[in-house]
Amino acid sequence: MCGIVGYVGPKDVVTVILEGLRRLEYRGYDSAGIAVGSAGHGLELRRAPGKLRNLEEVIRQHPLHGTYGIGHTRWATHGRPTEENAHPHRDCTGRIVVVHNGIVENYLELKRELAEEGHVFVTETDTEVIAHLVEQELRSAENSGKTMLLDEAVRRAARPVDGGRTRSA
Repeated sequence: MCGIVGYVGPKDVVTVILEGLRRLEYRGYDSAGIAVGSAGHGLELRRAPGKLRNLEEVIRQHPLHGTYGIGHTRWATHGRPTEENAHPHRDCTGRIVVVHNGIVENYLELKRELAEEGHVFVTETDTEVIAHLVEQELRSAENSGKTMLLDEAVRRAARPVDGGRTRSA
């Protein structure tokens, strides 16, 4: 079962998120990742297959710092348990990262449609589609001379997603 930990605040974001993920280890998972950002510096990702200690080693070798972030432990449903399939996932611009627990039932259809629009996918996961759907909403607004807030883009991006039991609003 997957776990998600997010943090915004004055403490060391990496330490807070890793501790949160450590507390979720009992749930079982096959990969872990973290995205960390700060104003004006963009987002940095670190991911690793296997146990949390593998992610901690990647971070030790390639430190990252910021004021906000999100971490995820993954139990694979779509895509092998590899570094590239570990969450978080990015959009084409690298400005949007997504972690997700659940299954996007219609991800192959959405992925095909987005690829036809020019989106480039780098994983085998269903979750990556969500990042590209949000990007598409923001891009559509921008192309029509409008500004769209992230929360509105996320709501709109969720509309075509079929999560199985219930359809997104």
